[in-house]
Amino acid sequence: MQPVDFQKEEFSEKEKRNIDILEILRRRGPISRPEISKEIGINVVTISNYVDEFVRHNLVYERELDRSEGGRRPALLDLNPQGGYIIGVGLNLMNMVGLLVDLKGNIITKTQIARPRPSVRDIAECLLEIVREILRRSKEYTPLIKGIGVGIAGLINKRDGSIHWPQKMDHYYAYASVDLPLKGMIEREFNLPTLIENDATSACFGEYWLGVGAGLKNILYMFSGVGCGMMINGEVYRGMNGYAGEVSIYNYKEQDLFNCAIGHDCFVKRWEVDLGIAEDLKSLFSKDKDSADKFFQLTSARADNVDLKSVFIANRSGNPLARQALDMASRRLGIKVAYLANLLNPEMVIIGGGLEEAGEAFLNRVNLTVRDWAFRETTEDLKIAYSELRENAVALGAASLVMQKVFARL
Repeated sequence: MQPVDFQKEEFSEKEKRNIDILEILRRRGPISRPEISKEIGINVVTISNYVDEFVRHNLVYERELDRSEGGRRPALLDLNPQGGYIIGVGLNLMNMVGLLVDLKGNIITKTQIARPRPSVRDIAECLLEIVREILRRSKEYTPLIKGIGVGIAGLINKRDGSIHWPQKMDHYYAYASVDLPLKGMIEREFNLPTLIENDATSACFGEYWLGVGAGLKNILYMFSGVGCGMMINGEVYRGMNGYAGEVSIYNYKEQDLFNCAIGHDCFVKRWEVDLGIAEDLKSLFSKDKDSADKFFQLTSARADNVDLKSVFIANRSGNPLARQALDMASRRLGIKVAYLANLLNPEMVIIGGGLEEAGEAFLNRVNLTVRDWAFRETTEDLKIAYSELRENAVALGAASLVMQKVFARL
């Protein structure tokens, strides 16, 4: 195989055909050459030329059918799960997950740590340590590892893998250029081609490739309510420079003036990564001291360090303040999803990034809010569901994007 630059997005016609064949093998294998030919609409000889290249690189294997109706027994083709392995790393709301997966997306090794502090250097070092740990635990697979995929928050420059990271200054946010060239750091240390992708985009592709969105063409993945991954007509949509999917607007000069009649959490304003749930709870604590005390007993949290994990624990135990905070957040998220449903008319909206732990009542409230606020025509056939891949979605999606490019650029 020739060295590849996974950050490059444009595919040649040959590469697109490779991806089309991969899709069929992945979803329908074992399958014969004539069946692939019929589905794609090109002749068997051409299909064989493509497939032979896959077989030569040990990414696809073939075997004969046990029985035949006469003549030569047709060969069936399937992905060779042991033909290569990918490392995927995903930064979630509450943790960072690292995976080693085979060519069918099966998880071979998993490691995770609590989400590091929101510092670029801390996150970069944790990411490198997770890859080191996976490699330490996977020595027998190392010769067949094809690359590394990383799903991470921020604005990802699709040309060079650089990141613009949101930094909070006092009570303002500003997007500051990351001074660590993450893609280069990873490739230099591990000598493996690396893809850096936005977390929401990675998760969206993961669900399309391996999860609840399999077989659909138009999908939105809401990573909390801060970022949005988009599959449009079966392809990842990143926009002109790779920055699409930021579903908020923000001007720090207008921070104190930018409010809405319904309250400070206007659905187009920049939200905290937890949808403002922790801030809502701090306000609710002062109004109901008894429920606040029970919240702290249930979670061992303090008023100054409430996080999503403690909210989910308290909610599962029936704490009314946790339920109230989640109810408010679900309505705000539902309004934002309704806006996107009207704009893009997707088949499915997937809620993930950690919010799956909020429970069915949260998802039901999001669903009802979307129906209340969006046009009926855009919601008649719309499915809204939690992520099936859950905390693995970002890492699996990043690994799957690398896998796609391994096949594309033989």
